[in-house]
Amino acid sequence: MSTNQRSTALYSHPFSRAYWHDAAAEVKSTKTLVIAALMIALRVATKGLSIPIAPGLRIFSVASFINALSAMIIGPVMAIPAAVISDFLGVMIWEGLGSYFLPYVLQEIGSSLIWALLLYRAKVTPWRVVIGRFLICMVINVLLGTWLNKLYYQYYGMSATAATMLTWPRIIKNLFMFPIEALVMTFFLRLMIPITSRMGLTYGSPKVGESMRFNKVQIATLVILFAVGVGSVFGYLGYYYQTTSLSSNYESDERIAANQQMLEILQEQGDEWDADSTVTIVESAYKEFLGHEITYTVAVYQVADGVTIDDSLWGLSKSPASENENLTRLATVTILYDESSDTAQILSTVLAE
Repeated sequence: MSTNQRSTALYSHPFSRAYWHDAAAEVKSTKTLVIAALMIALRVATKGLSIPIAPGLRIFSVASFINALSAMIIGPVMAIPAAVISDFLGVMIWEGLGSYFLPYVLQEIGSSLIWALLLYRAKVTPWRVVIGRFLICMVINVLLGTWLNKLYYQYYGMSATAATMLTWPRIIKNLFMFPIEALVMTFFLRLMIPITSRMGLTYGSPKVGESMRFNKVQIATLVILFAVGVGSVFGYLGYYYQTTSLSSNYESDERIAANQQMLEILQEQGDEWDADSTVTIVESAYKEFLGHEITYTVAVYQVADGVTIDDSLWGLSKSPASENENLTRLATVTILYDESSDTAQILSTVLAE
């Protein structure tokens, strides 16, 4: 079917034979195939980009904008292979996304399908965007994401407990992000729809300001949801600070500096550890949310005779230090450090047996 003969009908829902006939016809359109390839390239290029707003909280990936726009143009049939290809290429190119685990592609497919079913050949409204983002946050990110994390842990022979523990923080995080992301996505599509309409990529699209304006009910709903999210995020961040050690995110220079600082603190507090034959290793560092005190758990090690104490030892973390044959554990010390006053207090010292 040529481009000129294509149907330009809009549908109020995707539950009709005509809707799926038009969606399947996109596969035969050269224009749609070219657009799909461009969108895949954009999704891959932006997959690792996101905007952090707090520790552990980021506004959704920039690729999510491209995903929604692409799904609105190419439809649900084309959205599935586009999601698979962009997911595979994205992980291959962006090393920070981790090793490739095939079942995770279900999240990419699910989010693409949700956007396609709600936006393709439809009169796009804020409610459709809000519903789409809610389904992605709660169904794809929380329910499906938690299940896939358990599969990942089991596949690699690790305990699934950690994946299970992520459930509530994941829910709280998505509750907080959902209204923000829905609002941002609505404004993005409000800008893009007139452009795609003029290019003949979408049909019957309104001019800016018609159906993409929030009414009072929608604004009130988003405000309430945002208020719920704000309250929830405080619980999430409290949990995050209680269960996430600052030391897990140390860069090499930060780890060296922190380990050396702990020995200096012990010496200032009167502990008679020999600086020429002792190293201290930060095993954990927990900070209260909105607080300024950090509780350090520090391992004190005796260095074997003849071994030079250099950055290779000072840069060790918990597990490598415990497995190092040149180190003998002497004690475990708990230190409370106040960042605001730059003071420290030794809470406990437990000698190794």
